[in-house]
Amino acid sequence: MEQDETTEDAELSAAIMKRHFRPSLIRYEVWEGYEFADKEIKITESRDSYGAVLWPSAMVLCHFLDTHRDEYPLTDKSIIELGAGTGLVTIVTSLLGAEVTSTDLPDVLGNLRHNVNRNTRGLCRHEPLVTELCWGQQLDERFPRNTCHYDYIMAADVVYAHPYLQQLMETFIHLSSEHTIILWAMRFRLDPENRFVDTFEKHFHLEELYNLPSLQIKLYRAQKRRV
Repeated sequence: MEQDETTEDAELSAAIMKRHFRPSLIRYEVWEGYEFADKEIKITESRDSYGAVLWPSAMVLCHFLDTHRDEYPLTDKSIIELGAGTGLVTIVTSLLGAEVTSTDLPDVLGNLRHNVNRNTRGLCRHEPLVTELCWGQQLDERFPRNTCHYDYIMAADVVYAHPYLQQLMETFIHLSSEHTIILWAMRFRLDPENRFVDTFEKHFHLEELYNLPSLQIKLYRAQKRRV
Protein backbone atom coordinates (compact mmCIF):
# COMPACT_ATOMS: atom_id res chain seq x y z
CA MET A 1 0.00 0.00 0.00
CA GLU A 2 2.84 2.38 0.86
CA GLN A 3 4.43 1.71 -2.55
CA ASP A 4 1.10 2.44 -4.28
CA GLU A 5 0.79 5.76 -2.43
CA THR A 6 4.36 6.71 -3.36
CA THR A 7 3.69 5.91 -7.03
CA GLU A 8 0.43 7.86 -7.01
CA ASP A 9 2.16 10.85 -5.42
CA ALA A 10 4.96 10.79 -7.99
CA GLU A 11 2.61 10.46 -10.96
CA LEU A 12 0.24 13.18 -9.78
CA SER A 13 3.06 15.55 -8.86
CA ALA A 14 4.67 15.02 -12.25
CA ALA A 15 1.35 15.69 -14.04
CA ILE A 16 0.90 18.93 -12.11
CA MET A 17 4.42 20.20 -12.74
CA LYS A 18 4.10 19.43 -16.48
CA ARG A 19 1.51 22.20 -16.62
CA HIS A 20 4.38 24.69 -16.33
CA PHE A 21 6.37 25.79 -19.37
CA ARG A 22 8.87 28.53 -20.16
CA PRO A 23 9.05 30.56 -23.37
CA SER A 24 11.65 29.21 -25.77
CA LEU A 25 12.63 32.64 -27.12
CA ILE A 26 14.26 35.57 -25.40
CA ARG A 27 11.59 38.21 -24.76
CA TYR A 28 11.56 41.71 -23.39
CA GLU A 29 8.98 40.73 -20.79
CA VAL A 30 9.81 37.89 -18.43
CA TRP A 31 6.92 35.50 -17.84
CA GLU A 32 6.22 31.88 -16.98
CA GLY A 33 3.67 29.78 -18.85
CA TYR A 34 1.01 27.41 -17.51
CA GLU A 35 -1.56 25.24 -19.28
CA PHE A 36 -4.97 25.10 -17.63
CA ALA A 37 -8.60 25.36 -18.75
CA ASP A 38 -7.51 24.58 -22.33
CA LYS A 39 -5.48 27.79 -22.47
CA GLU A 40 -1.87 28.88 -22.28
CA ILE A 41 -1.63 31.30 -19.36
CA LYS A 42 1.20 33.81 -19.05
CA ILE A 43 2.14 34.82 -15.53
CA THR A 44 4.53 37.62 -14.59
CA GLU A 45 5.98 37.51 -11.10
CA SER A 46 7.11 40.51 -9.09
CA ARG A 47 10.28 39.82 -7.12
CA ASP A 48 9.63 42.96 -5.07
CA SER A 49 6.85 41.23 -3.13
CA TYR A 50 6.79 37.81 -1.47
CA GLY A 51 3.07 37.63 -2.28
CA ALA A 52 3.58 38.18 -6.00
CA VAL A 53 5.50 34.95 -6.61
CA LEU A 54 3.71 31.86 -7.88
CA TRP A 55 4.03 28.92 -5.49
CA PRO A 56 3.32 25.27 -6.40
CA SER A 57 0.20 25.13 -4.20
CA ALA A 58 -1.59 27.29 -6.77
CA MET A 59 -0.73 24.78 -9.49
CA VAL A 60 -2.02 21.92 -7.34
CA LEU A 61 -5.35 23.68 -6.81
CA CYS A 62 -5.66 24.61 -10.49
CA HIS A 63 -4.87 21.05 -11.58
CA PHE A 64 -7.59 19.72 -9.31
CA LEU A 65 -10.17 22.17 -10.63
CA ASP A 66 -9.22 21.49 -14.23
CA THR A 67 -9.42 17.70 -13.86
CA HIS A 68 -12.58 17.64 -11.74
CA ARG A 69 -14.86 19.86 -13.81
CA ASP A 70 -17.80 17.44 -13.58
CA GLU A 71 -17.59 17.16 -9.78
CA TYR A 72 -16.92 20.87 -9.29
CA PRO A 73 -18.64 22.74 -12.13
CA LEU A 74 -17.75 26.40 -11.79
CA THR A 75 -19.95 27.98 -14.44
CA ASP A 76 -21.73 30.99 -12.91
CA LYS A 77 -20.52 30.09 -9.42
CA SER A 78 -19.53 32.94 -7.12
CA ILE A 79 -15.93 32.63 -5.94
CA ILE A 80 -13.62 34.70 -3.77
CA GLU A 81 -9.91 33.98 -3.73
CA LEU A 82 -7.82 34.90 -0.70
CA GLY A 83 -4.19 35.84 -1.21
CA ALA A 84 -4.47 35.65 -4.99
CA GLY A 85 -0.81 36.57 -5.52
CA THR A 86 0.03 36.31 -9.21
CA GLY A 87 -3.56 35.44 -10.08
CA LEU A 88 -3.27 31.93 -11.51
CA VAL A 89 -6.18 30.48 -9.51
CA THR A 90 -8.32 33.54 -10.29
CA ILE A 91 -7.52 33.20 -13.99
CA VAL A 92 -8.27 29.47 -14.16
CA THR A 93 -11.54 29.70 -12.24
CA SER A 94 -12.62 32.64 -14.42
CA LEU A 95 -11.79 30.71 -17.60
CA LEU A 96 -13.86 27.82 -16.21
CA GLY A 97 -16.89 30.12 -16.06
CA ALA A 98 -16.97 31.43 -12.49
CA GLU A 99 -17.70 34.94 -11.26
CA VAL A 100 -14.52 35.65 -9.32
CA THR A 101 -13.51 38.24 -6.74
CA SER A 102 -9.72 38.17 -6.53
CA THR A 103 -8.17 39.64 -3.37
CA ASP A 104 -4.78 40.44 -1.93
CA LEU A 105 -2.79 43.19 -0.22
CA PRO A 106 -2.38 46.63 -1.86
CA ASP A 107 1.26 46.13 -2.90
CA VAL A 108 0.34 43.02 -4.88
CA LEU A 109 -2.68 44.36 -6.76
CA GLY A 110 -0.85 46.02 -9.67
CA ASN A 111 0.87 42.84 -10.82
CA LEU A 112 -2.24 40.79 -10.01
CA ARG A 113 -4.44 42.99 -12.21
CA HIS A 114 -1.88 42.83 -15.03
CA ASN A 115 -1.88 39.02 -15.06
CA VAL A 116 -5.64 38.69 -14.66
CA ASN A 117 -6.46 41.22 -17.39
CA ARG A 118 -4.18 39.83 -20.04
CA ASN A 119 -5.28 36.23 -19.50
CA THR A 120 -9.04 36.73 -19.12
CA ARG A 121 -10.08 39.79 -21.15
CA GLY A 122 -12.67 38.76 -23.73
CA LEU A 123 -12.36 35.08 -22.77
CA CYS A 124 -14.67 34.73 -19.75
CA ARG A 125 -18.37 34.72 -19.00
CA HIS A 126 -17.72 37.08 -16.10
CA GLU A 127 -14.97 39.67 -15.83
CA PRO A 128 -13.05 38.98 -12.61
CA LEU A 129 -12.93 41.69 -9.97
CA VAL A 130 -9.54 42.43 -8.38
CA THR A 131 -9.77 44.19 -5.03
CA GLU A 132 -7.89 44.78 -1.80
CA LEU A 133 -8.50 42.59 1.22
CA CYS A 134 -6.43 42.84 4.38
CA TRP A 135 -7.39 39.77 6.41
CA GLY A 136 -9.54 40.54 9.41
CA GLN A 137 -10.02 44.22 8.51
CA GLN A 138 -13.25 45.97 7.47
CA LEU A 139 -14.93 42.67 6.69
CA ASP A 140 -18.43 43.80 7.67
CA GLU A 141 -18.09 47.06 5.72
CA ARG A 142 -16.51 45.71 2.52
CA PHE A 143 -17.91 42.18 2.44
CA PRO A 144 -21.27 42.33 4.26
CA ARG A 145 -22.82 38.92 4.87
CA ASN A 146 -26.27 39.98 3.66
CA THR A 147 -25.00 40.71 0.12
CA CYS A 148 -21.73 38.78 -0.30
CA HIS A 149 -22.59 35.12 -0.81
CA TYR A 150 -19.87 32.82 -2.13
CA ASP A 151 -20.23 29.31 -3.46
CA TYR A 152 -16.48 28.78 -3.12
CA ILE A 153 -13.53 30.25 -1.29
CA MET A 154 -10.21 29.49 -2.98
CA ALA A 155 -6.90 29.72 -1.15
CA ALA A 156 -3.42 28.58 -2.14
CA ASP A 157 -0.43 28.85 0.17
CA VAL A 158 -1.96 31.43 2.46
CA VAL A 159 -0.86 29.59 5.62
CA TYR A 160 2.77 29.85 6.65
CA ALA A 161 4.72 31.44 9.50
CA HIS A 162 3.30 34.95 9.14
CA PRO A 163 1.78 36.98 12.02
CA TYR A 164 -1.75 37.16 10.58
CA LEU A 165 -3.02 33.61 10.99
CA GLN A 166 -5.74 34.65 13.44
CA GLN A 167 -6.94 37.34 11.03
CA LEU A 168 -6.95 34.79 8.23
CA MET A 169 -9.12 32.50 10.33
CA GLU A 170 -11.53 35.36 11.02
CA THR A 171 -11.71 36.03 7.28
CA PHE A 172 -12.47 32.40 6.42
CA ILE A 173 -15.25 32.38 9.00
CA HIS A 174 -16.74 35.71 7.93
CA LEU A 175 -16.82 34.95 4.20
CA SER A 176 -18.28 31.45 4.42
CA SER A 177 -21.82 30.26 4.98
CA GLU A 178 -22.69 26.65 5.76
CA HIS A 179 -23.10 26.12 1.98
CA THR A 180 -19.73 27.61 0.98
CA ILE A 181 -17.07 25.14 -0.13
CA ILE A 182 -13.49 26.05 0.70
CA LEU A 183 -10.77 24.59 -1.52
CA TRP A 184 -7.45 25.24 0.17
CA ALA A 185 -3.99 24.07 -0.89
CA MET A 186 -1.12 24.49 1.52
CA ARG A 187 2.52 23.56 1.80
CA PHE A 188 3.60 22.23 5.16
CA ARG A 189 6.81 23.85 6.39
CA LEU A 190 6.79 24.45 10.15
CA ASP A 191 4.59 23.91 13.20
CA PRO A 192 2.35 26.98 12.60
CA GLU A 193 0.77 25.16 9.63
CA ASN A 194 -0.17 22.17 11.79
CA ARG A 195 -1.54 24.39 14.57
CA PHE A 196 -3.60 26.37 12.07
CA VAL A 197 -5.15 23.17 10.69
CA ASP A 198 -6.05 22.07 14.23
CA THR A 199 -7.75 25.40 14.92
CA PHE A 200 -9.41 25.42 11.50
CA GLU A 201 -11.05 22.06 12.22
CA LYS A 202 -12.83 23.56 15.23
CA HIS A 203 -14.83 25.72 12.82
CA PHE A 204 -14.89 23.67 9.60
CA HIS A 205 -15.34 20.08 8.49
CA LEU A 206 -12.10 19.20 6.70
CA GLU A 207 -11.55 16.59 3.98
CA GLU A 208 -8.18 15.81 2.43
CA LEU A 209 -8.38 15.67 -1.39
CA TYR A 210 -4.69 15.42 -2.29
CA ASN A 211 -1.64 14.50 -0.24
CA LEU A 212 1.58 15.10 -2.16
CA PRO A 213 4.58 14.42 0.11
CA SER A 214 7.04 15.03 -2.73
CA LEU A 215 5.78 18.61 -2.95
CA GLN A 216 4.96 18.87 0.79
CA ILE A 217 1.49 20.03 -0.26
CA LYS A 218 -1.99 18.97 0.77
CA LEU A 219 -5.26 20.04 -0.80
CA TYR A 220 -8.33 20.28 1.42
CA ARG A 221 -12.04 20.72 0.97
CA ALA A 222 -13.84 22.35 3.91
CA GLN A 223 -17.30 23.52 4.94
CA LYS A 224 -18.38 25.46 8.00
CA ARG A 225 -19.65 23.49 10.96
CA ARG A 226 -23.20 24.24 12.04
CA VAL A 227 -23.41 26.16 15.27
